[in-house]
Amino acid sequence: MKTRDDIRNIAIIAHVDHGKTTLVNELLKQSDTLDEHVQIEDRAMDTNAIEKERGITILSKNTAVRYGDRQINILDTPGHADFGGEVERIMRMVDGVLLVVDAFEGTMPQTRFVLKKALDQHLTPIVVINKVDRPGARPEEVVDEVLDLFIELGADEAQLDFPVVYASAMNGTSSYDSDLATQEHTMKPIFDTIVETIPAPIDNSDEPLQFQVALLDYNDFVGRIGIGRVFRGTIKVGDSVSVLKLDGSKKNFRVTKLMGFFGLKKLDIESAKAGDLIAVSGMEEISVGETVTDPQHPEPLPILRIDEPTLQMTFATNTSPFAGQDGKFVTSRQLEDRLKHELHTDVSLRVEDTDDPGAWTVSGRGELHLSILIENLRREGYELQASRPEVIYRDIDGVKSEPFESVQIDTPDEYTGSIIDTLSRRKAEMQNMESVGNGQTRLTFIAPSRGLIGYSTEFLSITRGYGIMNHTYEKYMPVIKNWNPGRQKGTLVSMNAGKATTYAMMGIESRGTLMIDPGTEVYEGMIVGENSRENDITVNITKGKNLTNVRASGSDEMAKIKTPAHLTLEESLEFLNEDELCEVTPHFVRLRKKTLDTNTREKEAKKRKKN
Repeated sequence: MKTRDDIRNIAIIAHVDHGKTTLVNELLKQSDTLDEHVQIEDRAMDTNAIEKERGITILSKNTAVRYGDRQINILDTPGHADFGGEVERIMRMVDGVLLVVDAFEGTMPQTRFVLKKALDQHLTPIVVINKVDRPGARPEEVVDEVLDLFIELGADEAQLDFPVVYASAMNGTSSYDSDLATQEHTMKPIFDTIVETIPAPIDNSDEPLQFQVALLDYNDFVGRIGIGRVFRGTIKVGDSVSVLKLDGSKKNFRVTKLMGFFGLKKLDIESAKAGDLIAVSGMEEISVGETVTDPQHPEPLPILRIDEPTLQMTFATNTSPFAGQDGKFVTSRQLEDRLKHELHTDVSLRVEDTDDPGAWTVSGRGELHLSILIENLRREGYELQASRPEVIYRDIDGVKSEPFESVQIDTPDEYTGSIIDTLSRRKAEMQNMESVGNGQTRLTFIAPSRGLIGYSTEFLSITRGYGIMNHTYEKYMPVIKNWNPGRQKGTLVSMNAGKATTYAMMGIESRGTLMIDPGTEVYEGMIVGENSRENDITVNITKGKNLTNVRASGSDEMAKIKTPAHLTLEESLEFLNEDELCEVTPHFVRLRKKTLDTNTREKEAKKRKKN
């Protein structure tokens, strides 16, 4: 069978923060791709502002590097479970994977997740043991861990015979040997291993066209852009082709623009053939998994499976007394248009109308998936309010079921008891506990997803920030009945509007933990802190000191209050109970009660207790 020896298609897969994007950077720098004068910044593939700030990859990225007379197409994939749908679809576009594993941490939950996806597609693996220069690195042990994982996941004999390269992507060095002294400032061992190990694509470009869309991009000028692989045949600008839709229908269109990937750029191209990874525009309603074919030979490729959402929230227009003071886009029409626009590129997202014309149910793959969407909205100038995240229940064979996750925790030994205790209260079952040396213990649990909502803040507090927790979706199992894992403590709620005063806060701070600074503008019904007990308390946080001829109003300026607990957007969403909302604007994240009026809220609470 004829093959195209001039290209290789690979995906880089790994657990979060094991160095995929840094490795891609070095491959770009050390290939024959960029002009010598081009300066490449750190993690150049992470182009989104949030990706740069958090150091995580959210969206898959394509690049291509030139190595000698060959082009290596590289797909940098996300490592977080919430973006697992991206990883799965990319596996269909490539012929092999570079599995990057941290030489200190070894195999982690997401390593298992992404490797399973690769092995299921029968892809050829190369293992890169990264960060070999890290203190405490144990590269040889980690290779054994990787081999055990391959065996556990049912790899075939050819896959078990994987080549290993040792590297420090941060320093741009690599070697075939685990000895740190053999590291040299070159990526040649990785490039050579890719060329020798990864199969070249089959060249069947003389057969009828088959191109499948695996990823979507969007551009205001050309609309939807389908990114995928040409599996068969040739495609040219101006060609008339057919799109075989997911519902079985067929639509014809003309190819208006083709783009190839090279370095950090998309370049216009005139044609592409079997084996090429390209972007195609001109198809208005193209979706992931659909096949573009020759109109005379409409043969669809197998449909790509897209992970279903497991978590949902209600997004609504901002109705607080401060609505419209901070954002540019504040109407329900603007918010709805923006949410529908997000569906153009995010295929794991669902947006559904509710009975309330100013609210929508937004479903995603997890808390991170949805909180990043909210963060993008606020940065673009939108105001909205979001409800507490809730899991999506499913009926499986007549049984009401909920999502469960596999949880792996690495923690100093002294915190293991507290972690086991708090997770067991959240209905988690411990699967394994082992000492990993240096006073560290690794715990593995299976836990209901709703029990993990809000746990990360508690976990960081228990472990003083020294613990590492990773969790990934496992499966749906029967619902745990008669259990509500919501927040155990009540809130401190402002009873009036105005500015918070130091004097008032000094009197309130003994009741719990305050979340705002003196001078913050508040409104009735706004949450200003967490009560140390189970019930909610209304407080007068705007109260000023009475003036007398003995005391001056300014004498409390020297008074000290405890530093308030400022919650991030994710922590705010996790903090919410069912009767609360998170108000999000470009510059503020506020927590509030759904019912703002104190008297009405207290009457509703009494009614609930009676029922």
